Amino acid sequence: MSSLKVREGEADFNVPGAGKPCKTWYKVYGTLPHPHNTPLVVLHGGPGSTHEYLDILSELTRLFDVPVILYDQLGNGRSTHLPEKNGDVDFWTVQLFVDEMHNLLNHLNIHDNYNVLGQSWGGMLASEFATRQPKGLGKLVIADSPASMALWVKAANELRKELPQDVQDALNKHEAADTTTDPEYIAATNEFYKRHLCRLDPMPQSLVDGLAWMEKDPTVYSTMNGPNEFYITGSLRTWNVIDRLHNIQATTLLINGRYDEAQDIVVEPFFQHIPKVRWIQFADSAHVPQLEETERFMQVVWAFLRG
Repeated sequence: MSSLKVREGEADFNVPGAGKPCKTWYKVYGTLPHPHNTPLVVLHGGPGSTHEYLDILSELTRLFDVPVILYDQLGNGRSTHLPEKNGDVDFWTVQLFVDEMHNLLNHLNIHDNYNVLGQSWGGMLASEFATRQPKGLGKLVIADSPASMALWVKAANELRKELPQDVQDALNKHEAADTTTDPEYIAATNEFYKRHLCRLDPMPQSLVDGLAWMEKDPTVYSTMNGPNEFYITGSLRTWNVIDRLHNIQATTLLINGRYDEAQDIVVEPFFQHIPKVRWIQFADSAHVPQLEETERFMQVVWAFLRG
């Protein structure tokens, strides 16, 4: 394909309790409706990041003519921000983001036929969405995601033990003192990220941009997650989908990286409990194989969607 068809838009999203009109910003690569290929809806991570670091999935459109839909979840990026809801755990719920997905599918008129790829928190959201057996869901890709936050924290604690001792000491000191905005703590956090978030140096600009949005408005991330990827203090700290995974009817592809924050122990429950599932690991990747091993990632996802 020589030129890529791209359009952007906003879907009105009625959110009780928001106190103002809300919109979900989205971007569509390719043609909707498509005569042959099922559209792929992509869910970004965080919660509180944005679509930028998943823009690379437009390669699926360029190479294989798959319509790809990216969007910024409520509170993030180009969608409506609600900083006044910072810390409001009753407002920022998984169900809110499930409702937003349904709203967007209806807005785009694809609710009868679509596939979903969720990355990191996006995969958690995708699994929650799929356990409800929504109409129209064809195939599901869960990339670099935990089946429970308790397992995520367990894996992170093991990875922390492999950091240099001075880095571990800095992390422990500032977490105990609740000074996680201290430059020393942030520098120590970045040492973890270099190993287990993204192994590319320098970090791709699209990932830098996605992380920057969380700094501009940390409302969603700080409320639901916490200071960073491995110190979980937010409302998701007790999240667990394992006992509902058997409800997922969609054929599912699991993805993680060898050096991923989403270590095998956090992914394995998906493999054990989803009825129709396969699992592929990327040997040279951490948490973002779509950026670290782009060519193979596209081939793997396309083979799954096509098959």
